[in-house]
Amino acid sequence: MQRIRLRYTKRGRLRFTSHRDFQRAFERALRRAEVPMAYSAGFTPHPKVSYANAAPTGTGSEAEYLEIALTQARDPEKLRILLDESMPTGLDIIDAVEARTSGLADRLTASVWELRLDGVDPADAERAVAAFTAAESVEVQRKTKNGIRTFDARSAVVQLETHGPQPDASVGSTGAAGAAPLAGPTDQPCAILRLVVRHVTPAVRPDDVLSGLRAVADLAPPVPAAVTRLAQGLFDEETGTVTDPLAPDREAAEAPTTAAAAAKAPA
Repeated sequence: MQRIRLRYTKRGRLRFTSHRDFQRAFERALRRAEVPMAYSAGFTPHPKVSYANAAPTGTGSEAEYLEIALTQARDPEKLRILLDESMPTGLDIIDAVEARTSGLADRLTASVWELRLDGVDPADAERAVAAFTAAESVEVQRKTKNGIRTFDARSAVVQLETHGPQPDASVGSTGAAGAAPLAGPTDQPCAILRLVVRHVTPAVRPDDVLSGLRAVADLAPPVPAAVTRLAQGLFDEETGTVTDPLAPDREAAEAPTTAAAAAKAPA
């Protein structure tokens, strides 16, 4: 059995697809690409696909991950191309590696989010960010199936900064790949927030941070924020960055090749 780890995106209108919608589309793509999938045992066998920390419905993402199990070995890049061709535009398979290490889900400990706030003056956003980061705790409320839950949205936030809008970004998008260009100039203000948040329990989502900005600085965007996950992986305490969770598998794949080359080198 071979395990392949894939990175995929949710772009444009496809950000509104739910996790179940993606599952159905992906399983159809597996059949179209004739992937030799391993199946579970029991009365209702299903393809062995493991999803890790999917983004909420309505948010875009450049960094979603899953793992599939195969009954026959395949070249990861060729498999990626076949699957990408079988998926709808916007749900793009952009990376593939053979799983050579364990614990992919354990390496997804933080996310980098970008929030585009159309109609918000950057100066107002900067003041709100300063108030949020200066606070020791920011309590917000979220409606759950068990009622209203109150929790601290500040403790999970590692970094929160404002950025200038990208000139080639579309209205209502973050300017990530797949976004349509602006039809023309706009006189509406726009603030861009870059957020690094740890994956904790209860999970702190971008909309929770927006609720926190409203609580501490009365920042209320006139239209819903366009949210995109730019990356997720291990949070590096020394550099303050989120690392690529597939890097250990690439390094493990390169190690035998390096060792073989060293063995062949003349003494």
